[in-house]
Amino acid sequence: MSHHDRDAEIAAFIRIKGVTRCPTACVVSTQGSPSLADQAALAEYAVARDQLLRTKIATRWQVFGSLRFRN
Repeated sequence: MSHHDRDAEIAAFIRIKGVTRCPTACVVSTQGSPSLADQAALAEYAVARDQLLRTKIATRWQVFGSLRFRN
């Protein structure tokens, strides 16, 4: 397959499937490194998300713990 034929085939695939970015870019991990500020923000986000999850779980257990079952 020539270079021109390959490019035409890829363009047709993108036009038909509506692909907007390279599928391999979604599969392979990036080799870039986020800045220290971005790394810190991501770590803060992870901690906040974990705290929120723990709060939700604790609240649900409190609700279920306050229920009394009658026979």
